[in-house]
Amino acid sequence: MEQKKIDRINFLARKSRTEELTPEEKEEQAALRQEYRDSFVRSLSAQLENTYIVNPDGSKKKVSRRNGGDLNE
Repeated sequence: MEQKKIDRINFLARKSRTEELTPEEKEEQAALRQEYRDSFVRSLSAQLENTYIVNPDGSKKKVSRRNGGDLNE
């Protein structure tokens, strides 16, 4: 996510603490927050896709979901 959008999220959060946001600003804030969450989940999933557990015997095991599902679900 672009820094410009993160700055806008922070601006709207600060503004909401001091005054009421307009309905348009509330919609924008919700959309930006959802975009931020989606970006975070994608980043974390990508990191976990490349994460391995190294056992004491030196063997490696790829990290997977407990339910065996795809990390991108």
